[in-house]
Amino acid sequence: RRRREGKSDYYARRNMVRHDKNKFNNRKYRYVVRFTNKRCICQCVYATLRGDIVVAAAASNELSAFGIPVGHKNYAAAYATGLLCARRVLKKFDLDEKFKGKEELDGEEYHVEDEENEQRPFKCILDVGLRRTCVGHRMWGALKGAVDGGLHIP
Repeated sequence: RRRREGKSDYYARRNMVRHDKNKFNNRKYRYVVRFTNKRCICQCVYATLRGDIVVAAAASNELSAFGIPVGHKNYAAAYATGLLCARRVLKKFDLDEKFKGKEELDGEEYHVEDEENEQRPFKCILDVGLRRTCVGHRMWGALKGAVDGGLHIP
């Protein structure tokens, strides 16, 4: 039904969710970025047989509590939402002290796996859904916010 309605791309979803047979019952996390008419939604999700389980989520309308009252679907709001979601994910797994993310936000390229730690960073796969991945799209702002927040998204 969702394929008929044009809401889901099951070919891409199957490739994102599936992993090796020797990694049975391990979780493969996806970083889901969606845009509605009024806001941006970022979620960290893993798949089970019963359905997808959301680990942490952030929406851009929550940015009002952080001092951004309007403009909840532009590039900057997507960046802030991605940053908020990344910090929530790391806090949920008690990794927020080990992986601080980028200290000063200057727009330079940042990779969390380059830092010297005895533990590997939290890894997610970017899930953009049916969106076209064109240059300058707002979903790249959400991706940059998540990477600056301390997630490892290859």
